[in-house]
This record gives sequence, C-alpha cells and structure tokens, in this order.
Amino acid sequence: MKKEKIVIEQRLNSKSPNIIWNLIGTPEGMGKWLADEIEQENDRLTFTWGKVWSNHEIRHARVIECEKFCNIRFVWEDEKEENTYVDLRMERNTLTGDFTLHITDFAEEEDVDALQSIWAENMKRLHHTSGL
Repeated sequence: MKKEKIVIEQRLNSKSPNIIWNLIGTPEGMGKWLADEIEQENDRLTFTWGKVWSNHEIRHARVIECEKFCNIRFVWEDEKEENTYVDLRMERNTLTGDFTLHITDFAEEEDVDALQSIWAENMKRLHHTSGL
C-alpha cells in the first residue's frame, strides 16, 4: 500500500538562519525536539526515544540530502517503501524575513492522524525548548 505524503508548515519566531539551522540540521539541535538523543556517524543518524536502561526505541536513518541553511532529508533504514523520506526545510519569507519550517513525512492512510499528532507534539517541544 502506497503511503500518503504529509506536509506540515510551522511559522518560526526567529529571523536567524543560524539558530534555525542548528535546530533542524544538527544532531544536537534535532535532539532537543525530535528525539531524546540523536547521534550522527557520517551519513547515518541514530534516534533514541526513552532511556537505554528502561523502555526505549532506537531507529536509524540515512541522510540522503543536506544543504546547509536549507534542508536535511533522511530515510529510515527500516522503511520498505521507496520514495518515502523525512524532510525538514527552512524557508524565509522575502517580504517579512520570517522563517517557516516545512516538514514532509509519509504514513499509511490509517496512521496519518497519529503521525500528524506526533509532529504537533514535536512542534510544541521545539517551541518549549527554543522559543521558536
């Protein structure tokens, strides 16, 4: 079954490309709002949710595109469907100078609402930890 593409847009409360890029394009920054810990070795990202000594989940992803101050795109290593990815893209409004975060992800039809809820929680964590 083909997964549905989900696109989420979130206006950010910062005009600094450095601050935004550090939060979406680095393991340390993404670890503040996407997972409890993210490590990177070459083009491989390791996401950990929860604590290793208790209930936790670990997933691995491969970075397939990364353009500084623009976007990072990765694919989950356990993803079986082709042409699915997670893309975090920052775009500046030329009139206001404000940035918007564009998130692209994919989910099975029955999982779309759950995935959108997860991204909404991630956005809350991003705002809480960074003020964006």
